[in-house]
Amino acid sequence: MIQHRGKMSNLPLMRDLPRRDVPTGEPIVLASGSPRRSELLEAAGYQFEVIPASSAAECGMCSRETAPEMVARLAYRKAADVATRPEVSRRVEGALVVGGDTVASCVGQILGKPRDREHASTMLRLLSGRQHEVYTGVCLWSVQRQQRIVDVTCTRLRMQSLTDETIQSYLDSMLWDGKAGAFGYQDGNDWIEILDHGSASNVVGLPMERFAELLERFDEIAEKISVSSSTW
Repeated sequence: MIQHRGKMSNLPLMRDLPRRDVPTGEPIVLASGSPRRSELLEAAGYQFEVIPASSAAECGMCSRETAPEMVARLAYRKAADVATRPEVSRRVEGALVVGGDTVASCVGQILGKPRDREHASTMLRLLSGRQHEVYTGVCLWSVQRQQRIVDVTCTRLRMQSLTDETIQSYLDSMLWDGKAGAFGYQDGNDWIEILDHGSASNVVGLPMERFAELLERFDEIAEKISVSSSTW
């Protein structure tokens, strides 16, 4: 089982996270190399193994695709990649594979992970002084039962107007690297506010409240995986 411990473990958002038993009785396999998703699962008390999806499962946005459509598709593709990849078949046999994908969306633009410092700067300047949304798609894929759930959670945020000094300081910190929208709520930035009592864990990369609900309702809402539904 994978254990990840770091500075995020001490944050308030990591405390009192809900946890539910896996109704299928399967061990959890996280189809993501994200340390943030691992820390959230660990903080909630789940045991799990990490098997990252291959890069082929993370292709970019399709034409006219909305942010929620994109994260749903990529979460599904990541889970499907790990659940069906021949070279890991023995490790996931009888497992519940969890795929996730997170993006920000502002004024109609989808903001994934920045390519470089300049791209991160462009994202932060777009978000500065505006409300925006963070979407996370989650796919739960039961290899044993050949059933799956695909779900999307949205959290609305407001970013204060940022000075050039604040932007440059954050860029210098490199904390933006690998984070959707070029910022991390867990980085202790006082210029990010979550609106409408939204999920902080969703902004970090895995909506733990919704994840617990999906586990609790798996028997009720999971769909059978057929040959025609095994691709997205």
